[in-house]
Amino acid sequence: QLQIVESGGGLVQPGGSLTLSCTMTGHTLDYFAVGWFRQVPGKEREGLLCINSSGEDTTTLLDSVKDRFTISRDKWKNTVSLQMNNLKPEDTAVYLCAADRNSWCTGIYDWWGQGTQVTVSS
Repeated sequence: QLQIVESGGGLVQPGGSLTLSCTMTGHTLDYFAVGWFRQVPGKEREGLLCINSSGEDTTTLLDSVKDRFTISRDKWKNTVSLQMNNLKPEDTAVYLCAADRNSWCTGIYDWWGQGTQVTVSS
């Protein structure tokens, strides 16, 4: 059974950094483009960044994070990471990872994780 699992969330002070990880159990992530999203209760889910299967191409889904967040993948570890720098209180959200049904970022995500909470607060 394919399952997406996120990790790495937590409490961080404003201006701090955090790295989230996404992995897939039951299958390798290598074949899929992977996207990172975030969700705040009562608000629409926001797409952040997407990376294709080779890791050579990334797509920015939300302009406000492109200079602070970086997406990358490590095929040896079967993970896709989201490096977040200069975090702000408004970045507080549940962060979710999803696998696209294709090897490039088409925006059609078939597998979703449960999410990991990120709280930015002093």
